[in-house]
Amino acid sequence: MLARLGSGAASPALFSRLGGGLRALSGAAPKRIAVLPGDGIGPEVMAEALKVLTAVEKISPARFATETHLIGGAAWDAHGVHFPDATRAACGKADAILFGSIGGPTAESDKPKWANAERNALLGLRKAFTLAVNLRPATVYPMLASLSPLRPDIIAQGVDILVVRELVGGIYFGAHTTDGDRATDVMEYSAAQIRTALKFGFEVAQKRRKHLTVVDKANVLDCSRLWRRVATEMAPSYPDVVMDFMLVDNAAMQIIKAPAFFDVLCTENMFGDILSDAASVLPGSLGLMPSASLGETVHLFEPSGGSAPDIAGKGIANPIAQILSAALMLRYSFNMEAEARLVEDAVSAVLADGLRTGDIALKGQPTVGTAQMGDAIVAKMLASKK
Repeated sequence: MLARLGSGAASPALFSRLGGGLRALSGAAPKRIAVLPGDGIGPEVMAEALKVLTAVEKISPARFATETHLIGGAAWDAHGVHFPDATRAACGKADAILFGSIGGPTAESDKPKWANAERNALLGLRKAFTLAVNLRPATVYPMLASLSPLRPDIIAQGVDILVVRELVGGIYFGAHTTDGDRATDVMEYSAAQIRTALKFGFEVAQKRRKHLTVVDKANVLDCSRLWRRVATEMAPSYPDVVMDFMLVDNAAMQIIKAPAFFDVLCTENMFGDILSDAASVLPGSLGLMPSASLGETVHLFEPSGGSAPDIAGKGIANPIAQILSAALMLRYSFNMEAEARLVEDAVSAVLADGLRTGDIALKGQPTVGTAQMGDAIVAKMLASKK
């Protein structure tokens, strides 16, 4: 059952679990989850994700042990740092990290509590646990198609994209220098870093529609040419996956113009940052967008949106992105494909029933609060197993 953690346990190896029907057995050690609600709406939406995990325990052999720790502004209040040693240690002992959000009001961004909070905490987590690959799915739900900025005829072709972004290399982590009116930012990649991202891209494509698009700027950049060489070398090992290449400027256009073309899109750090943000607009709300960051010893799962301090404490935030992040955790950290699909199907069913939080409601449409949305998703899960 959901409970506080005890002593440490070994974590799964990077990319060793892509889902495939294996389930937790009754009597097995519970899966250990470090819960980091963070700031703003983080604690509110996290509470709903934990409700969902409790429901998973009721209808499957799965068992979870959780421990909640502080991060971001909440950690600053208690410890004077954004990423305390106790939080780092708990994450290192866990099988997975379920993360909420970080950040405070824009008007207070220069105060010590909030200045560099995201950089210290998020980049600290990425560095500490070598979170080398980021996953950002973007799916347009048919019942929410009117929220998408895309034309109906484009949506009708289907929008279900998974962006796989290399997360610890490239220009963000290269050398940075400034000398008067001259600045330099270095993009650097090794073949090993590229293989890590592409391996996951190929393997997850095998589980989806078997199409991998590698996005680069190979007409200009040597780093991109290395990406193409490594991808070409790896492709024969995945004969069931159709691989193609696309320049990043074209990819930015095609995500809007013809998103149905894409299944899995794999790319380097900066390109992935930009393209995943572009894709995140398509469903109509960040409140629907989960994400995962996969590491060598532990994976992290979080909503793509921010802490939304303007609505924190009002009970109106959309918990779906946090709940779907928990579903990704079930799939990629715990190999619980059936349980992950159960959660995702419950979300779809609730939306099909017409339940809407404020961010996904049309003008004049009734809305529900954070807890009501979470309760409805849990009810669908439980009803599906009666």
